[in-house]
Amino acid sequence: MDLVLLAVAAVWGGVTGLLIPRAAYRFAVEPEEPWRTACPSGHAFTGPLGGWLGPARCAACGSRAQTVVPPSGDEPEAPALPYGEDRPAPAPYAPGTLAPLVTVLACTVLAAATGARPELVGWLLLAPVAVLLATVDRRVHRLPDPLTLPLAAAAVLLLGGAALLPGHAGSWTSGLLGGLALGGFYFLLFLINPNGMGFGDVKLALALGVALGWYGWEVLFLGGFAGFLFGAAYGLGLVLLRRAGRRTGIPFGPFMIAGALTGILLGALAA
Repeated sequence: MDLVLLAVAAVWGGVTGLLIPRAAYRFAVEPEEPWRTACPSGHAFTGPLGGWLGPARCAACGSRAQTVVPPSGDEPEAPALPYGEDRPAPAPYAPGTLAPLVTVLACTVLAAATGARPELVGWLLLAPVAVLLATVDRRVHRLPDPLTLPLAAAAVLLLGGAALLPGHAGSWTSGLLGGLALGGFYFLLFLINPNGMGFGDVKLALALGVALGWYGWEVLFLGGFAGFLFGAAYGLGLVLLRRAGRRTGIPFGPFMIAGALTGILLGALAA
């Protein structure tokens, strides 16, 4: 049963992870800019949910055949060739390897630590969105509201449902309080230093606080502290390598999420 559970979690991580590059490409824009609606060549996205779901390869770009046109340019182009040696498949317009691998790994370790408990469904549904947020923040230092706020609401609802089922190992009440506590702490940091802490981090902290608080206050503290520790280690490494200065901004969302994952794993193992 454990092997089946791990296999299901890995497959889920792989399927959802493959959808992340396109969504990340569309979300990875500067503030005040609209979400991308087309590939780099200008072909509109198509597919489920208004084109948000799908591979990071443009079929329209790939449909262009490699043709040979006479120097005079008077004769029509040669007909399209099928995919093969003479016609390569469409190239991806966004990196499509790291995010799926991270999603598979995250889902698998969550399944291994949590086991067949009701909250595992919540972890598996939340994990791909968290990876998507980390991917976008790493690219443009931005955590979009259409992801952070629904993630917080989904964490509340999913863990609330898990709390109604037998065999769960957490507390929905402590999860709600954890979300308020961690969100409030990040909001305080934002008020103290708005240039060093983005408001998107505050919104993300709400969701992570709910997830960490599910397993109790010790896990909440551990996961929150781990995020700062990971971020500080990364920043120090950049300074030592002379790739950044002391005031260089770094995307903090990926480290918040990595810290939360660490806390959830330890909390699930200890439960």
